[in-house]
Amino acid sequence: MPVCASSSASTTRTTASASTTTSRRISSAGVNEERQLAALSALDRLLDEHGIDYWLFGGWAVDFHAGAVTRAHDDLDVAVWSHDAERVRRLLTAAGWSYTPEEEYALYELGGVRLELAARDRGTWPSSSFGEDTAELSGIRVRVVSLPSLRADKREIRDDARVAAKDRADSLTLARLTR
Repeated sequence: MPVCASSSASTTRTTASASTTTSRRISSAGVNEERQLAALSALDRLLDEHGIDYWLFGGWAVDFHAGAVTRAHDDLDVAVWSHDAERVRRLLTAAGWSYTPEEEYALYELGGVRLELAARDRGTWPSSSFGEDTAELSGIRVRVVSLPSLRADKREIRDDARVAAKDRADSLTLARLTR
C-alpha cells in the first residue's frame, strides 16, 4: 500500500512491494524527478548533436553540482546564447515540445515536464558563468553554470516567498560543497 508524506514544495511517495521499496520525489507540478532527468538527458543529446551550447542553472544545477537530488523541482532551467534561441525553438518543437513565449523566458512543455529556456547575450551574466563545466547525476552528464555564478544567483533577494525559500535551501546545499 502506498504511503504518502507531503510538504509544501514536494511530495515523496514510497511504494512498498514484496521485495523492494522505491522512493521518488514528485514536484509540486506533479512531475517526478525521473521524467525531468530523462527530459534533461534527451535535451543534452539534442543540443549536442546540433552543436548548440547550453547551461543548466537553477535548482537542478545545484543538484548536479551536489551530485544528489536535494529537493523537488518544478522545471528545468536552461540557458543558451541568444543567437541560438530560434534554432533551439525549432529543434524542441520538432521533438514534440509545446512552446509558449514569455517576457524573460521561452516556456516549453513535454509530457508534463516544464522547461524554461533563457536566451542570454555575452556580458549579461558574469563572464565565468558559461564555460565548460559539466556535472553528473544519476548517470546523466550535463553542462552547468559555474559554481561561483550559481552561488551568486542563489544569494539574490527574491520577492516571491516560495522562490526565496528554495533559494535559501539551495544556498545551504551549495555552502556545503568544497569545490
